[in-house]
Amino acid sequence: MELPNCIKIILTFVLFSIIANMKSGGKGGKSKKEREAKLRAEAQLRAEQEEAERLERERLYQEHLAKLEAKYQVERESELAELHSLEQKFLSAQQWKMDYREQAKWEHYLSCDGTPDPTVPQEINTFMSLWRDDHDEDVQLVMEKEEVVLNLIEKFEYLLLEASPDEITEKQRDQYLEFILQLQDLLHQKYNEATQNLLKTASMYEDSETGNMHTVIKNKNSTFCIWVNLKKKARLKNFVFQGAGHAFDLPKSLALSSVAVRVLHTRYDHLSPLWVQCQGLPRQEASDTRDLAEHPKDSGKERGEDEEEKGEEEPSVPAAEETSSQGRKESAASLKENSNNTDDVKETEEKTEQNSDTLDVPSQEEDALLQEEAGGRGEAPQVADLQQLVPLGGVYHIAALQLPPQVQDVGDWSMVELLDVGLEVYPYSPDKAEDGTQAAVQITLRLPDNVIYFQMPVVARWDPAGQQWRTDGISNITYEAEEKSITLGMGAFYTVALLQDAHLNLPYQAWELHPAGVDEGLFTVTAVFATIQIQIKDNQCMLASVVVEKEEVLSHITGKWMSPFALRAALKRAGVNIFPAEYSPKYVPVPRKAALAEVKAYEQMALLAPAFAFAHSKWNGEAGPEQVVFKVSEHLTAGSAKDNDWSLYMFSGEKVQTLKLTETSEAFSGELEEESEFHSTLYHMLKDSASSEAMDRVERAGFLFIDSVYQLLLATRVLAYS
Repeated sequence: MELPNCIKIILTFVLFSIIANMKSGGKGGKSKKEREAKLRAEAQLRAEQEEAERLERERLYQEHLAKLEAKYQVERESELAELHSLEQKFLSAQQWKMDYREQAKWEHYLSCDGTPDPTVPQEINTFMSLWRDDHDEDVQLVMEKEEVVLNLIEKFEYLLLEASPDEITEKQRDQYLEFILQLQDLLHQKYNEATQNLLKTASMYEDSETGNMHTVIKNKNSTFCIWVNLKKKARLKNFVFQGAGHAFDLPKSLALSSVAVRVLHTRYDHLSPLWVQCQGLPRQEASDTRDLAEHPKDSGKERGEDEEEKGEEEPSVPAAEETSSQGRKESAASLKENSNNTDDVKETEEKTEQNSDTLDVPSQEEDALLQEEAGGRGEAPQVADLQQLVPLGGVYHIAALQLPPQVQDVGDWSMVELLDVGLEVYPYSPDKAEDGTQAAVQITLRLPDNVIYFQMPVVARWDPAGQQWRTDGISNITYEAEEKSITLGMGAFYTVALLQDAHLNLPYQAWELHPAGVDEGLFTVTAVFATIQIQIKDNQCMLASVVVEKEEVLSHITGKWMSPFALRAALKRAGVNIFPAEYSPKYVPVPRKAALAEVKAYEQMALLAPAFAFAHSKWNGEAGPEQVVFKVSEHLTAGSAKDNDWSLYMFSGEKVQTLKLTETSEAFSGELEEESEFHSTLYHMLKDSASSEAMDRVERAGFLFIDSVYQLLLATRVLAYS
C-alpha cells in the first residue's frame, strides 16, 4: 500500500533533520575537546608564571635578607657596646645591695637590741650556747625566742641566695648552712623542754569539768596544743582544742593510760631537706643561669626507699637528737653542692637534711605492723616526691607523751620526782578493732586561714629514719574545703604535713608587664587557678591582688611592700607558687627554651620596661627551642595596651626581628615584617620605631626598678612556662 504524499514529505523532513543534528553534534564535540586542551595549556602557563614569580620574589627576599644580615653584622659590635653601657645598671643595683647590707649591719651594731649578727659567728654561737643552757623556759618564752630564731634563719637564707660570690666565701657559705641546721634543732629541742616543764605541773592546772588538763598557746608562727589524761576515763577519749580547731579521738587503751597528746603546729617546715626550704631567686649574673632550661640528671631511687625503717622502743628525745646530728651535718655539704650544680637536685634529696623530730619515731613493733598492713594490701610504702609535692601550711607535730611524775603536796611543801631522761614518747602499740584490723588514732586538723589549697592536699607523715615524707600509714582521709579542716586515721602518732602539687598553677595562661609611672610597673600573671598582679616600684614589690574564682584572696600579704625575694617566699608560703624550679620541666608540659634566648630576653625587657609593655604571645611555643616570641608595645600612658598596638618580636639572644605574623594569623611564620631590619638587641630594634620620649625614659630609668623587674621575670620564667 502506497503512503500518501504528505506523509512522505514529513518523513523525509524528519530524516534530514536527524542527519543534520548528527553532523552538528559531531562538530560540537570536537570543539569542546579543543577548548579543554586550551584551558589546560593556559592553566599550566599560569602555574609556571606564578612559580616563576614566586621564585623571583623568594630570590629578591633572600637578597634582601642577605643585605640585612650584612648590615646586622656590621652594626652588631656597636649595638652590643651601646647595650653594655645600659647593662651597667645591673652592676649598679648589685653594688647598691652590697652597700645596703653593710649599712644594715652597721645599724644593727648600733641598735644593741640583743639579737646576734648572723654574719658574726661568735655572736651566733654565744646566742645558741646561752639559750641551750637555759632549761627553765615555758612555752610562751620559747615562742618569743622563736621569732628571733626564724628571723636569723631568714637572714642566713637571704645571704646564701642573694649575696654575690665576692661577699661570702665558700667557708662562710658552709658555716651559714650549719648555723641554719643548728638553729632549727635548738628551736625544736626547746619546744620539747618547755613541754616537759609543763607536764611536770599538769596536775596543778586540771580542768574542773573533766579533771584533765588542756591548754592552747599560739602566736603567728606556731600553735601549741596539749591534753593531759589525768583521770584516765574511757568516756573522755576525744577532745577538741578550742581556739585552734584541732581534735583527736583516741583508742580505748590510750584513754585509760597516763598519757599526754601534743599537737604542735609550726607554720614553717624545718623537716624537709634544705634544698626544699631554701629555694630562692636565681643568681643575677646571666652566666649563672645558663642551665635554667636543662633537665636535672636522673638519679637512683629515693633514700630510704629500699632501706629497712629503724626505730627504738621508747626513745628519749635527747638521745635520738644526738643520733641524727651527724646526718644533718652531712646535709649542709650536700646542699652546698646542690647550690653549685642545680642538675644534682635529686642526688641532694637522697643525702640531705637529717632532723631531730624524735617524737615521731615509731617503735619497731609499730613499724612492723605498718609494713604488714601495707604488704597485705599489696601496696608498697609511698615516698613523696618533693620536686613535685611540697609541704604547705607548715608541719603538724602530733605525739603521745609519757607523763612524768606529778607535783605532790607534802605539808607546806610541793615535791616532784625528777627524772633525767628528758621528754619521752608513750610506748603505744595499736589496738585491734572488733573486725581484727588495726584501730587508728583519729585526728582532725584545722587548716591555716592564710594558705590556699587549690586541690585536696596530699597527707604525708614524716619518716625520721629515712628522712622523707611518706603517704603510707594514713587512712580514712576526709577533706572539708569549706570548713578548712581535714580528718585522718593514723596507725601511730606521726608528724604530718599537707602536700600540694608545686606545679598546679603552671603553665601560665597569659602574662603582661607594663609601666605604671616613673620607675613603676605592673606585672600580671594569669595562672591556671589564680590571677596575680604585682606592683613594682624601685627595689620593692607589692602584691596588688590575687584573684581566685573572681574573689580576691590573701589579704594578709596584699598591699605590703617587700623585696622580690620576700614576695616570692610569701607567695609560696601562701600556696601560690608561680616560680618554676630547675627540675620543673619534668612536671610541666611546655616546649623547652634555650637559656641564652630566655635570660637575654629578660635582661633587655627589664631595661626597656620603663617605656614599653610586654605580653604573652600564643606563637612562643611554635617558634622552636632557640627562639622566644613575645608582644611589645610602646606604653607611655596608664592602663593596659590596646590589642592593635602590639607588635610581635622573635629573639634568639643574639638576633631580634619583627614578625609579619599577628596573633590572629592561621599558622606560625618567621617571615620578617616589611621595612624592618635585624638587630643584635631588643633595645635597638625598638629604638627604630619608638618615640624620643620613650627612649628618654629608658635612658633615665633607675637601676633599682630595672633590677626588680629582671628578678621577677627570671623567677617566674614567663617565656618558658606560658
